[in-house]
Amino acid sequence: MALAPAIRDKIVRQEILVDELSDQQLADFCIALNTAYRDGNPMVSDKDYDFVYLPALKKRLPAHPLLQAIEPEGTGFSTDKVLLPEIMLSIDKAYSQEEVDKWLERIKKSAIEIDFDIRTIQIKATPKLDGFAGYDDGIRLYTRGDGKKGSDISRVFDRGLQVYKGADRGQGAGEIVVQKSYFEQYLSADFEYPRNFQASLIKEKALDEKAEQAIKNKAALFVPFNQLPHWLGNMDDLKTQFDMVVQDALSEVDFDVDGVVFEITNDDLKTHMGANRKFHRWQIAFKENKDKAQVKVLSVTPQVGRTGKITPVAELEPTLLSGATINRASAHHYGLVKEQGLGTDSVIELTRSGLVIPKINKVLKPTEPNIPTVCPSCDKTLQWESDFLICVNHSECPAQVIGKMEYFFKILGNNDGFGAATIKKLYKNDVRKISEIYTLAHSDLTKMGFGNKTSENLIAERHKSITEQIEDWRFLAAFGITRLGMGNCENLLRSCLLSDIFALSLEKIANIEGFAELTAQAVVTGLQDVKNEFSLLSQHGFNLETTPLQNEGVEFTHMLAGKKIVFTGKMSGSRSEMKKNAKSIGIQVVVSVSAKTDYLVIGENVGQKKIEAAEKFDVEVLTEENYLTMIG
Repeated sequence: MALAPAIRDKIVRQEILVDELSDQQLADFCIALNTAYRDGNPMVSDKDYDFVYLPALKKRLPAHPLLQAIEPEGTGFSTDKVLLPEIMLSIDKAYSQEEVDKWLERIKKSAIEIDFDIRTIQIKATPKLDGFAGYDDGIRLYTRGDGKKGSDISRVFDRGLQVYKGADRGQGAGEIVVQKSYFEQYLSADFEYPRNFQASLIKEKALDEKAEQAIKNKAALFVPFNQLPHWLGNMDDLKTQFDMVVQDALSEVDFDVDGVVFEITNDDLKTHMGANRKFHRWQIAFKENKDKAQVKVLSVTPQVGRTGKITPVAELEPTLLSGATINRASAHHYGLVKEQGLGTDSVIELTRSGLVIPKINKVLKPTEPNIPTVCPSCDKTLQWESDFLICVNHSECPAQVIGKMEYFFKILGNNDGFGAATIKKLYKNDVRKISEIYTLAHSDLTKMGFGNKTSENLIAERHKSITEQIEDWRFLAAFGITRLGMGNCENLLRSCLLSDIFALSLEKIANIEGFAELTAQAVVTGLQDVKNEFSLLSQHGFNLETTPLQNEGVEFTHMLAGKKIVFTGKMSGSRSEMKKNAKSIGIQVVVSVSAKTDYLVIGENVGQKKIEAAEKFDVEVLTEENYLTMIG
């Protein structure tokens, strides 16, 4: 289901923050951003896409198709694709020198595998152009397309487009760009971004006067990557001269540059490292965002979460930061508000250094904060719990009731349609419990003001939530019990059947690995709170996959049965499916590496701490390929 234009526009205007989006809304928005960008009509700045929306998608949905393959080409290109002379993939990204250093370590490891002299490895650094990627074989110019096939856009050379530095045609991969100084002087009044202008050069429609003039003035060019100014050095040189190399690369050309591309030049090593479906492993792009701003706070607004926690949100004087206008930022909790003096007319330092959402770095000019005493949703008196303000009216507070119902469907994850707008409308029509939603007929929904088709869709999606199989621990997690997230739910149900959880004692739960006494107390209380609702919903016969009990005496025959395994890094497929499969053959999947761990299975982008822990405890490290071979 595509994102509604009204919602999309609110996200663009930052009236809806990233952390307020559902996973599906975030994914749909990223797809819309990519399509608009490929069409030459970007909706947000490149920095916003690279540092806000894409990191959020990677964090929440690392296996999403948009992250696994070359981004789809825009709608303005021919559907008749032609095979590219060479594969053109995207470039993996690093946002700190530490991430680049990890990439260098992977290069070293690959070199050792083929007995390649590490001292002879040469690194090349070039500016990362922000233009339209293409490949020029001397006869045709192709778009990158899906990396293997692209569209023929040779018409841009027929229109007079020149190659950078007067070089000959046939220089291979490069980008169509416009000089930054020329754009600012002659085009910025008519085009919001250089991307908009670059798209006008490529489209089949006739060129306008400004585009023709830019080509004539050689301000619009095709820049082959091999013609760019570059730095060459070994890996040690790059580590010691990193800041200088980056600064030089960012300032050496009069084009829009959004990073620095590092790549190895040794052909044998490049061949050995190869590529995945989206990136060459021998190449990485460094992007850095250090923007800060001093911003005036207009007010601090309390928001109520589903657990009753009151979150302060700072309403800000609109400020351009990292290419976007920022209006709001979370202040996390009222303990910080009180401690730092965050209130109306205070001045803060706001950053977005690679963060998913804007961050209040510090309060530069404190003022007297306005600490609420009553809940903004139900007007009940608030209570302090450590640094947090809490509304304890859990069963009747509108914001909490709505939040819990919305959370249930979100965690089930096998349905669509029961988002915030739908749940709020149900609440206005006196629906207060999830179990009540499952008793509504089509006629009930239409009486509430839902259209006939919408009502049919909701009934169908509700039925889907019952019939489409999900794990029993996911069903339990959907009730939103304090300290019973999905991981703890799965852990709990390894020791007890779902039907028996309400008979568990505090002592029994506290004895389960991973449950301390305080957690056990919160779980016992939370279970009793949802017991009646759980019973009512269970009557509908949800299709639940039962978690195998650790002590139920199942005979596992696989050679890895009983082994403790940690999965880490980005896998070629779904890591959750790998874990599920591992458990089905008797493997104990654990989270952290310890002396009791048997294997560490690694994908890409592995955290150094887990590798170091494996070395410390002499744990055998398996690649994803090795592991899949072992399990057959």
